[in-house]
Amino acid sequence: MERPATVTTAPDPRPAPFQLRGSVQTLLSLRLIAPADPDLFPLLRDKIAYNPDFYRDAPVIIDVAPVADSAPIDLEGFAAELRRLRLVPVGLQNGGPAWQAAARSAGLAVLAAGGRPATGNASVRPELVRGRPSVPQPRGAGLVIAEPVRGGQQVHCPNGDLTVLAPVSHGAELVAAGHIHVYGPLRGRAFAGANGDERAMIFCDQLEAELVSIAGVYLVSEDVDPRLRGRRVRVWCDSERLSIGPVP
Repeated sequence: MERPATVTTAPDPRPAPFQLRGSVQTLLSLRLIAPADPDLFPLLRDKIAYNPDFYRDAPVIIDVAPVADSAPIDLEGFAAELRRLRLVPVGLQNGGPAWQAAARSAGLAVLAAGGRPATGNASVRPELVRGRPSVPQPRGAGLVIAEPVRGGQQVHCPNGDLTVLAPVSHGAELVAAGHIHVYGPLRGRAFAGANGDERAMIFCDQLEAELVSIAGVYLVSEDVDPRLRGRRVRVWCDSERLSIGPVP
């Protein structure tokens, strides 16, 4: 019995017209505690109004951990309401099979479980999505940047501490597994402990940041004590809340 001939196709010599890469991006997570509350969207609209430039067209993950045992809501309609607020819903997190099916029907991605369930009477607020390992990962070599970090630039130190010896402009982003030190004005966004290390801290000579975050816990500019703005400060995580204090 004859075997069919094996056909070998020569590799296409043309370069691929795309690249798929992992990236670090700022995602907001909207944790639903009482999705049927009629005040949810008015309160969220008020929150956005404090800093519209930060929230405008921001990608949002819908985290349903606190209501995962309940029947899914109309995610298509919910996502449409978020878009009216100029937020961009991209996926659902911490939902069971029913929630995941509803998400797919609404055109949302289904993301791996993450974050921690809400406790107490927490108000509806967005949180930055960051994994939080129970045991902080060891840090590697740090990174030192001597040039100014301009708007639209992102500096990422995936293993250690990040030190910037120049100003950080509005719209710039600093991301580090460890501490972040800025020897100048910090006017952009800073994410320390990006791999989940709550021991990480942020230091800067002049606090004008749009956002500071440690291990996913964050503060936006309007939530910072006005007495600390423009001052030399240290930012640290204390029981899942950020604290900011002056540095002598």
